Amino acid sequence: MNRVWTGYKPDVSGLVLKHGDRMAEQNTEAKLKNLLKQEKIQLWNPPYTVEDERLEPQLVQQELAERFAALLFLPVSEVGGALESIRVQTVKRSKGNQTYRETNVATLELLLPRSSRKSKKNYLETRLDVCVQEVVDRIDQEFGLRHIKLILNGRTLSPHERLDEQGVKNLSKVMVLKVSDAELKQLMSEEEQRRNQQSENLQRTQKGFQILSERDGSEDSSNVPFLEIADQKGNPLKIPHKERKALILAMGFHEKGRSLMKRKQYDDALCHLLQADQQFSVCGSALLSSVDNFSVLQLDIVWCYRALEALTCLEDGRSRLQRAEDGFLRCYGARQERLLMIQGNTGREEVLFLRLYLLQSLLSYIEGNDIQARHQLTKVESLFSHLCLDSEKMAQLMALGFSEREARLGLRACQGDLPEAAIHISSRRQEREELKQRERQKRSRRTEDISALAELGYSRRDAARALHRADGDVNKACEILQDASQAAQATNDSREGGGESREGGAVVVLGFREGRV
Repeated sequence: MNRVWTGYKPDVSGLVLKHGDRMAEQNTEAKLKNLLKQEKIQLWNPPYTVEDERLEPQLVQQELAERFAALLFLPVSEVGGALESIRVQTVKRSKGNQTYRETNVATLELLLPRSSRKSKKNYLETRLDVCVQEVVDRIDQEFGLRHIKLILNGRTLSPHERLDEQGVKNLSKVMVLKVSDAELKQLMSEEEQRRNQQSENLQRTQKGFQILSERDGSEDSSNVPFLEIADQKGNPLKIPHKERKALILAMGFHEKGRSLMKRKQYDDALCHLLQADQQFSVCGSALLSSVDNFSVLQLDIVWCYRALEALTCLEDGRSRLQRAEDGFLRCYGARQERLLMIQGNTGREEVLFLRLYLLQSLLSYIEGNDIQARHQLTKVESLFSHLCLDSEKMAQLMALGFSEREARLGLRACQGDLPEAAIHISSRRQEREELKQRERQKRSRRTEDISALAELGYSRRDAARALHRADGDVNKACEILQDASQAAQATNDSREGGGESREGGAVVVLGFREGRV
């Protein structure tokens, strides 16, 4: 599988317990919504809601709360509070729909950063035919948030385009992200630096990988950096230029995002990950189905949603987790048989499934599906116990000179068998060294071939391009250069009044050094 690996290890501990009260509230509300739907009860209509809000129908709501509390085995007070919260939400949505029908003014539900939330639900009324920047300015005025980005269903909204052109509708849920993280804001005293830091980081990352993605592999490797995409065995992959460029950009943004996740800078990380997701969309389905990078990216995006407490944005997370699971099954096989056949058990992939099952369990719980949540959590506990390692075996492997990471992955790949793990790690080391050696030999041979062609009078750049077209075959590359030379000479001879100056110019274009002709 073609994946860029880092040392990033997500912090699973505390993920379930953190902010548990809010998750429990959502769990209760989800169950109540299902009951209300089954009984076709509309809380935004009488007798549950009346026009004069001072005359709340307490008795009717109390009876409903008592009946539902008995069904859910929950305290009446808790159910009553949740019903009132649902009623307020439905009334708000009903009024929002009516306002939109009458005035074309939409109501947006904003998910603000944790430090800026004034209440559980924050709303903003706006027309949809306005630019996103106008909404950003209003959020700054009403909520005191500057330098932000708006996210809709995992996609960053362009500030210079209209809301409706980017899929924003009445009652859409929009996530608000700060552009700069808290740590950088403390270090930067200049307001201009704070405003531009994240944008500059994104642009710098994109520019660097843009340069690499533009390389077609034909330049002289001794003078120009060159990035090649290869499989896990080091074999070059033939990918169309457009997809190759998008894949390099996507992997670059993903790697940067994972690095930010490791430092718990989730706001910045999410921005980079969404950029990676946008680039992956350019790649063909055949390419994405043969690698697991895209599936890992979907996991990382949902992990950021959870870390940012973006619970209302997890609707987008459901589809992303499904794409991740489908991708893993395609790449690895239903029982990881394809993975074992291609590269053996590395000990990494099971951790990905652990994260997948954990996030799926959280989503099911938030949606009120306790049975599915418990089922997924059971899989998490089983897999987690399987991945837990014997500290004494870890110490023994590290005493042999292996790193902590090598010892961990080796034990997981060999199901805790110490002798097998030592052999596995040594084998992996040897494979990596052989891969590096082949790469060094390949680059050295390529440089020698370019030099040999240059000795015949061709420029190194043209020689490198011809070698690239000939897939490294020197004889074929020489034929390509000779054919190009003859074709150019024939074209030059056919021109009227060719003259010596034109002749020299044509030869220089072909890559010959003018002084040696």
